Amino acid sequence: MKDTILFGDCRESLANITTKCNMCVTSPPYYGLRDYGGESSQIGQEDTPEKYIEEMVKVFRLVRDCLTDDGTLWLNIGDSYYNYRPGKSYPKQTVSKTNQDLPEYTPKRANKLDGYKEKDLIGIPWMLAFALRSDGWYLRQDIIWHKPNPMPESVKDRCTKAHEYLFLLSKNKKYYYDHESIKEKAVGERWGGNKPINMNNTKDTDNQFSGLTRPRKMVYDKRNKRSVWTITNRPYKGSHFAVFPPELVENCIKAGSQKGDIILDPFMGSGTTAMVAKQLGRYYIGCELHEDYGNLIKDRLPNTSLSELL
Repeated sequence: MKDTILFGDCRESLANITTKCNMCVTSPPYYGLRDYGGESSQIGQEDTPEKYIEEMVKVFRLVRDCLTDDGTLWLNIGDSYYNYRPGKSYPKQTVSKTNQDLPEYTPKRANKLDGYKEKDLIGIPWMLAFALRSDGWYLRQDIIWHKPNPMPESVKDRCTKAHEYLFLLSKNKKYYYDHESIKEKAVGERWGGNKPINMNNTKDTDNQFSGLTRPRKMVYDKRNKRSVWTITNRPYKGSHFAVFPPELVENCIKAGSQKGDIILDPFMGSGTTAMVAKQLGRYYIGCELHEDYGNLIKDRLPNTSLSELL
């Protein structure tokens, strides 16, 4: 089972994957943000943040079962604010490539939640990260995806939000991670090591400098990648509202896999993960709720076959 998209609810599709995948990179539907169509049980439309987290834990438990022992999960997740607006609906996602709206189902945007105040930042990313850790995942790192072109906001009582979280989690204590593949250019100069200082411009009798030491200037071409990734958000005209920037996925796949490995995405959407996987000489397995996105995914895949890239 390679280069395959399984259409339907990922909670059912993941259980049917028999091929072990080397890593997972994904961005699930955010809580209370958007109606992706039809089913009242679709992820993201739960009554409370806690129920949303509970469903996410179930999904990624299935993902963990699909991974090799050294597999990793790279999880992009955004946050939201609590605003009770009776009668307001989720924006409805449209598949513009097929000029077809998804089924008419527009639930109330919010119900009253105990423990949350108007304007509270809910804290979904860290709620999910801690829940996954409690469920057995190793929570290895939080990465900040900094967006130079964030969505405009009309708020005047806080800063405009210009980042999202990307969590690196692993199935086991030891896992595959290729830090060399994503090294970044060193900025400026680095100080390191010690150089002897002769305060009196004289030498000791044993021909050694005496006195203090000072840092030695050292210059590096590349350095270990930092945990703040500045990547421009690039909407895909094909249709899908929430599209992974290919550069974001590329870093994850390079660090978490090798050529010929299999990349899993349980929320494939418009197929960015599949596209980047093919470009980098990997296979992919994906799940997607709506079959309408199949044509979008095919349109985005490179013409070169995978066998030619290996």
